[in-house]
Amino acid sequence: MNDEYLTKLGIQQWVPRCQQAEQATAQPVDLTSLEARVAACQQCELHKSRTQTVFGVGNPNADIVFVGEAPGANEDRLGEPFVGRAGQLLTKMLAAIGFERQDVYICNVLKCRPPHNRDPSKAEVAQCTPYLEEQLQLMDAKLVVALGRVAAHYLLGVETPLSRLRGQRLQFGQSQRDLLVTYHPAYLLRNPKDKSKSFSDLELAKKILETA
Repeated sequence: MNDEYLTKLGIQQWVPRCQQAEQATAQPVDLTSLEARVAACQQCELHKSRTQTVFGVGNPNADIVFVGEAPGANEDRLGEPFVGRAGQLLTKMLAAIGFERQDVYICNVLKCRPPHNRDPSKAEVAQCTPYLEEQLQLMDAKLVVALGRVAAHYLLGVETPLSRLRGQRLQFGQSQRDLLVTYHPAYLLRNPKDKSKSFSDLELAKKILETA
């Protein structure tokens, strides 16, 4: 059967993820139109339980982008990433190295909140990652900082323990963009002894930006 016949029958055709990403990035878009597409997305079950999508916040022309794993309850309610206690800690961490929230860009791998703040499933990550890939391409930042295990494993395509990934200047993607890995602020709220390690990671991020 040809594509036109299937369309007339109302049958949705399966498209490989890599082809989905190619189709998404082939469209001449900006962040505003991409955000609108994300808001209308119903590709996975999370759209049924979300209050709204959480696209990103901050300076779209920033040299540094922070990527977390998924929105929480406060983020789902307000439509902005990192607005709860973890977000408040992230703001303080940024201030410690001379940045304000409006100086950077902050987003998540997932744009919808998993129920009860559970970890994202592999299927949910696979559905949402083309949006993140396009988001990062449109911003073209010099450095990406992965906040936590989920974001780090997705961006790097590995399952290496986070403790072995942090503290290094890594690269990801075809463009070999610089990437650092550090702890998620929510983890630091539970394990404050590791705050000094995250501060060292952010100091390294600042040095990379200064020499980029």
